[in-house]
Amino acid sequence: MNTFGRIFRVTTYGESHGCGIGCIVDGCPSGLGLTLDEIQTELDRRKPGNSPVSTQRKESDLVEILSGIFEGKTLGTPISMMIRNIDADSTKYSEIADTPRPGHADLAWKDKFSYVDFRGGGRASGRETASRVAAGAVAKKLLKESGVEVIAYTKEIAGIKAGIKAGDYGISDVEGLRQLVYKSVVKTPDKKQEKDMLTTILTAKKEKDSVGGIIEAIAFGVPPGLGEPVFDKLDADLAKALMSIPSIKGVEIGSGFEAAGKRGSEANDSFMIDDGQIRSRTNHAGGILGGISTGMPIVVRVAVKPTSSIGKKQQTVNLKEMKETTIEIKGRHDPCIVPRAVPVVEAMMALVLADHGLRTGFIPRRLL
Repeated sequence: MNTFGRIFRVTTYGESHGCGIGCIVDGCPSGLGLTLDEIQTELDRRKPGNSPVSTQRKESDLVEILSGIFEGKTLGTPISMMIRNIDADSTKYSEIADTPRPGHADLAWKDKFSYVDFRGGGRASGRETASRVAAGAVAKKLLKESGVEVIAYTKEIAGIKAGIKAGDYGISDVEGLRQLVYKSVVKTPDKKQEKDMLTTILTAKKEKDSVGGIIEAIAFGVPPGLGEPVFDKLDADLAKALMSIPSIKGVEIGSGFEAAGKRGSEANDSFMIDDGQIRSRTNHAGGILGGISTGMPIVVRVAVKPTSSIGKKQQTVNLKEMKETTIEIKGRHDPCIVPRAVPVVEAMMALVLADHGLRTGFIPRRLL
């Protein structure tokens, strides 16, 4: 499927080396103030070629709004956006069309569809995520109008951990946290660890290899009551959305896998009265209980695998000759995809929260 969401629905289209990519956002209420610059700002955070730790493919990622916005406000009709590909170099891919790249979806897509666009991985490429970021910009603005802020950052790269915790920040600190993340080359707010993270990535790049890491995302201001019982649980939808991002191999909510090593007395969040409101003293549940938001910050983490395209020689097969061979992947690739995946994680989290906000009525269907 190329469409995500129930009320706030997003369809993405296009291939990595085609004419362009884009998205159609349906279900956004009318009257939301939204400018081209606000969408472009989000895309600029993800675009390639603007740092030493990203691919040197030079894409401006300039977004064109084709429909759904008039005089700076949404119409309530489908919002169509397009991003043209201007620096796609397909020459390297013709050489390896019959030798699937280890770690990539090449072979799986060929087994499923038979006829595929092998240039840059087609729709399996991380290039597709630019469409998600454009759609996420709409969702983030919609959420902000309702007092919800979503922020993601690099928590870990190749075992080097940022020395911060989600609990160190609150909704009043979001803008400060965001500025730290935006200004960081590796998108971490921890200036002490940033240098080691950067050195590790550049070392892997020099050795024709790659590294992975962990991204943490927090949503502040989410009210209690978002999420549906049983199958449309908020954490289930978040996990599905985040796992749909290329290179994501695991999702944690709250304490996540750490909870497996705790006792119930340690893992449970006890309740208290705070300024007339019921809150929990801790947030091991990550802001979700029984699949429904509790009013506490929603905290998720995703595991990002090392970039699959590396220059080192690897074992593969030749599909035409049906024999084993080796492959050395050439071209322009990220030695670590984590920094550029940060805005994608934010976007997918925002899309889920916007959809559930509209389902429950927390976000009104009309803003005027």
